[in-house]
Amino acid sequence: MASLLEMKEIFRSADAVCFDVDSTVIREEGIDELAKFCGVGDAVAEMTRRAMGGTVTFKAALTARLGLIRPSYEQVQKLISDNPPQLTPGIRELVSRLHQRGVQVFLVSGGFQSIVEHVAAQLNIPTANIFANRLKFYFNGEYAGFDETQPTAESGGKGKVITHLKEQFHFKKVVMIGDGATDMEACPPGDCFIGFGGNVVRKQVKEKAKWYITHFDELLKELEER
Repeated sequence: MASLLEMKEIFRSADAVCFDVDSTVIREEGIDELAKFCGVGDAVAEMTRRAMGGTVTFKAALTARLGLIRPSYEQVQKLISDNPPQLTPGIRELVSRLHQRGVQVFLVSGGFQSIVEHVAAQLNIPTANIFANRLKFYFNGEYAGFDETQPTAESGGKGKVITHLKEQFHFKKVVMIGDGATDMEACPPGDCFIGFGGNVVRKQVKEKAKWYITHFDELLKELEER
């Protein structure tokens, strides 16, 4: 197991950094915002808490939550235009700095592609660097489920994404940054996990993560020291 000093060195020399999106890159939990927008906020927020705590499988929780929300294509688009996701303070500067250093930045999310694309555009992250869940709709725009073949649709999916990235791009050091149990589980195969508690503190992650931060400035400082 790497020490904190070793983890900091891995972060400073990483050739790829993967960020969770909901409650990490953005302040909100996207599926909860969608649920509120569709009038089933409280029921879905409770399911999200259980999913993030690691007590139910991610796919089971996602299926149940979306079964309650049943968002239409129009509702998803209206949510993005009326209530666009709010970037977490410091993330824009951190991603920009990583890009300047030639580090590949990926968004690996259990949230939805359409919302994550909106976030990626603000951070100059190419669409090809997004791994997220895809909602499906019928021709009339009604909810038709989600693409269950995406790795991010199941528990352990973020680790599968990192394995894929290492195989495809031959990355030597991949860092995963996020607030939840699904992010922590991605290391290994990720080389370093940084827990993030700037928007919400997950007890399990705070207790188990060797490196836990509450503001992205802490990571910017690490990069400036080299």
